[in-house]
Amino acid sequence: MSFWMKKSKIIATCAKGVSPYLQAEMRDLNFPVHAVGEAAVETEGALEDAMTLNLNLRTAHRVLYLYHAFTANTLDDLYRRLVRLSWEEVLDTDGYVCVTSFADTPAIRDGRIVNLKGKDAVADRFRQVSDRRPDSGAARDRTVIHLYWKHNQVLVYLDTSGDSLSKRGYRKIPLQAPMQETLAASVLLAAGWQGEGHFINPMCGSGTLAIEAALIALNRAPGLVRTNYGFMHLKGFTPSHWRDMRTRARKAVRKQLPGKIVATDVRREAVDAARQNARTAGVDHLIDFAVCDYRETPVPEGNGMIMFNPAYGERMGEIAALEAVYQGVGDFFKQQGPGYRGYIFTGNPALAKKIGLKTKRRIPFFNGEIECRLLEYELYAGSRKRPPAPVTDNENEEDQTQEAP
Repeated sequence: MSFWMKKSKIIATCAKGVSPYLQAEMRDLNFPVHAVGEAAVETEGALEDAMTLNLNLRTAHRVLYLYHAFTANTLDDLYRRLVRLSWEEVLDTDGYVCVTSFADTPAIRDGRIVNLKGKDAVADRFRQVSDRRPDSGAARDRTVIHLYWKHNQVLVYLDTSGDSLSKRGYRKIPLQAPMQETLAASVLLAAGWQGEGHFINPMCGSGTLAIEAALIALNRAPGLVRTNYGFMHLKGFTPSHWRDMRTRARKAVRKQLPGKIVATDVRREAVDAARQNARTAGVDHLIDFAVCDYRETPVPEGNGMIMFNPAYGERMGEIAALEAVYQGVGDFFKQQGPGYRGYIFTGNPALAKKIGLKTKRRIPFFNGEIECRLLEYELYAGSRKRPPAPVTDNENEEDQTQEAP
């Protein structure tokens, strides 16, 4: 049986804390969920199922297909077991391979040596069966093998994504400190955005939130723009199957949106970049862009979401200046937002207090190493007495690697 047809464990990795939204995506795609970690979700399937996940998952970073498992206590054990695997069935001799790893075992002090041993084993296997071998290096844009070594257990994965799935392929102009695409999608799904009502995004920057909101509202697969994945470089890949999969995904796209998406920024270069990124993503005709101060952002009548992602501030002078911005966001919510739900994504809880409104929910996220919160506000015309809503928060999250279990 071709290894393409063999069912095996599949791990989809994500940012810490995002796994509840990744798990929901898996189930919506009719994949079983066997285990959920803080930074990964486990399912099963063949390599064609891994292709489906790469095309459709909005919140995942990588899709890893378990190719083999064994035990090893030393680097020599690892090498001997790897060199016995039939890598010639997986890799083309004129291809390229990158080996990545995660090691938590007494035998290893520097994880880089695991990558080196893995590359050596693949190269030596080819020397045994052929007079040629694939090139190797650190680039993840072709075949990627991931080694997960914990205690004496080694799991050998084929990284079917290659480069991270956060690289959708549409953000040609990122600007400074952009929100990662997968994080933007996670934030939107956590807020409950499904495309009903309007989506208003002042301070839009390079447009990632607005673009991801449009993709979700359209039911457009996030991987349709991207042209390169790790699975494409595995031996036996059939381009016609991939084309058929993309065709089915395109047929599922909605033709129009029930509401408006509005994205504004005070910087013309930001709006120009956001518009170009949206054009590459194929959604520029669905987003109303404008250059203006956030306080002048037009809010259509009706309901929906208003979402801000302002700067967090790193130095005292910046924080002092941002206090007025956060206060202004609170005023904007109160004056322009009745009937909407208001959201602010921030990594600075002290600044968030300047908004001056009571939060309905506080949802934890991580933007890289920065612990952040998505704060939700229910906005009403005038005052309205309500019992306190439960707060969603986890102040004692443990650090966890984003590598696969």
